[in-house]
Amino acid sequence: MSMSRASRSQERLVVVGGDAAGMSAASQARRLKGPDELEIVAFERGHFTSYSACGIPYWVGGDVEDRDQLIARSPEEHRARGIDLRMRTEVTELDVAGGRVRSRELESGAEAWTSYDKLVLATGAHPMRPSLPGIDAPGVHGVQTLDDGQALLDTLARTAGRRAVVIGAGYIGVEMAEALINRGYEVTVVNRGQEPMSTLDPDMGRLVHEAMEGLGITMVNDAEVSKILTGEDGRVRAVATEDAEYPADVVVLGIGVRPETALAEAAGLPLGDHKGLLTDLAMRVRGYENIWAGGDCVEVLDLVSGSERHIALGTHANKHGQVIGANVGGGYATFPGVVGTAVSKVCDLEIARTGLREKDARRAGLRFETVTIESTSRAGYYPGADPMKVKMLAERRTGRLLGVQIVGREGAAKRVDIAAVALTACMTVEQMTTLDLGYAPPFSPVWDPILVAARKAVIAVRGGTA
Repeated sequence: MSMSRASRSQERLVVVGGDAAGMSAASQARRLKGPDELEIVAFERGHFTSYSACGIPYWVGGDVEDRDQLIARSPEEHRARGIDLRMRTEVTELDVAGGRVRSRELESGAEAWTSYDKLVLATGAHPMRPSLPGIDAPGVHGVQTLDDGQALLDTLARTAGRRAVVIGAGYIGVEMAEALINRGYEVTVVNRGQEPMSTLDPDMGRLVHEAMEGLGITMVNDAEVSKILTGEDGRVRAVATEDAEYPADVVVLGIGVRPETALAEAAGLPLGDHKGLLTDLAMRVRGYENIWAGGDCVEVLDLVSGSERHIALGTHANKHGQVIGANVGGGYATFPGVVGTAVSKVCDLEIARTGLREKDARRAGLRFETVTIESTSRAGYYPGADPMKVKMLAERRTGRLLGVQIVGREGAAKRVDIAAVALTACMTVEQMTTLDLGYAPPFSPVWDPILVAARKAVIAVRGGTA
């Protein structure tokens, strides 16, 4: 039994989860309060801390040579900063009324209770695993942690066959498909949606589809996986839909992730529609004065639609951690929400989006106009001027920007940041047309593609011909 709160002179912060949000919170709290004021105990059930899960597909595909390149700070570095970090230790129960957590060392099985004055939940998310026959067969992999990535690489090293099936075509599915192509596999992507990248509207997703097929990836859209077939050795041998079977020596789940909130739910903490923890602007769990939560286990406010969303991104997790650490350490900070910005790529095709898709805007009850334009990344006469397509949504009559999607070659994706700032500032498309953006022929046409789309959107929301 650990020391009780009554017998300690300093406060104790307990952090559950040792990746981006959890260790950012612990590190920020430590900057503000020394060990004599605040004891920090952190639990991590895996082998690694403070790593880039977003980099796993690039490690699997060989763009990143070594796993350790993805690790921002090791357990030893955290401990040197005065954080009692306990690796390979899983928190199995939260006793909110008693202010303590139960943990189990995964190697020895030893269990213990640790009391806390302040608690941070940063339990992350887990890959979706649909309840299908054969889903737990050897050779079927979700990819969310460095341990998951290592397990997949171990399977690839042991498997003689070169056929891979990726289930799902979101960011993880698309990136893993490219990674497996880079490793010399024959790759089939089975996708239940109309087109890959469901975070885009289908007309923009079609461009991603064409790029994937250009890489040699076989795309199977509008297909629902019914079961995973196994061989006599129990290992995966194929993925089956109602209409066909796709041979597979390895299967990667790219369906998406869900918040890892079983502990929180069992403790009675408030969850949203997406099963993520609900917090206030200070990232404090709603209704609990001394519990905070951040990262992939929480839901966040969408500043455009006004609803809660679950978005698993390292950018948000690190910001959450900074906010939590400041508040735990005696300062003050808030996280107001997100506009839903994300970028990715397929080979040299860049993909970006922010704000609402058409179906998001309809769901929110908004009346809107959409425009699509084609432009280039540089002045048309300048070498390397690659085409890009920009789609923009704006609220009818008011002209408020609602969303932007961009698909193009080099120089396309990061233009979405202009739209992200405009969305955060609640700008109209007419206001956007006057933005003083940088121009020189190597970087942009005289009218940047974002501004060309905004000009066209102005006409549309005024009731003219777009």
